[in-house]
Amino acid sequence: MRELTIAIDGPASSGKGTVARRVAETLGYAYVDTGAMYRAVGLRVLRAGIDPRDATGTTAVAESLHFGFDWHKGQLRVIVDREDVSAAIRNEAVGAAASAVAVHPGVRAALLQTQRDLGAGGGVVMDGRDIGTVVLPSADLKIFLDASLDERARRRHAELSGSTYEAIRGELTARDAQDSGRATAPLRQADDALRVDTTGHTIDEVVGAVLALVEQRRVGA
Repeated sequence: MRELTIAIDGPASSGKGTVARRVAETLGYAYVDTGAMYRAVGLRVLRAGIDPRDATGTTAVAESLHFGFDWHKGQLRVIVDREDVSAAIRNEAVGAAASAVAVHPGVRAALLQTQRDLGAGGGVVMDGRDIGTVVLPSADLKIFLDASLDERARRRHAELSGSTYEAIRGELTARDAQDSGRATAPLRQADDALRVDTTGHTIDEVVGAVLALVEQRRVGA
């Protein structure tokens, strides 16, 4: 049976990363976390003392990075220039920087070809905010995962310590506006994407729903 290229998009804390990883593991597919790539750029920009709003500086950083992904003891590791940044990129400051650098066309152009190369040949699940619309517009299956703002804020609040629910909800609102409103590759559902609302559903339920869509697409391929 032909291996598919699967694109999963959605806003922050919609569950797309967890679902994409689980789907890839179940299918035996490669998994590419494009959000981690922007977070890595954000991390390096912050470390260098560069303003994430500086298009020239952030583009130079993005163009200099070399990415890799591998599995270690059941966990996906994000490798940048031989450094495992998997833990370092998972905080709110880096997430905010990632959203800021992602508005720059030069940063997106620097990462685009790498993302397309990683998605070539099928047998891959890739998640992000513009996979079905820009990165892999010919993907065999496009999923748009969504959830209510309150649901997403509750999920993020459960994951983090030291931040109030109200603050996290405000940050998600701002990030949604920035991601959807940027001029280059804004967050939006592709015309041929299938929307899956994860509000009130467990990860297992959502993964099962996506795998059912994969099976339907395989049968129809």
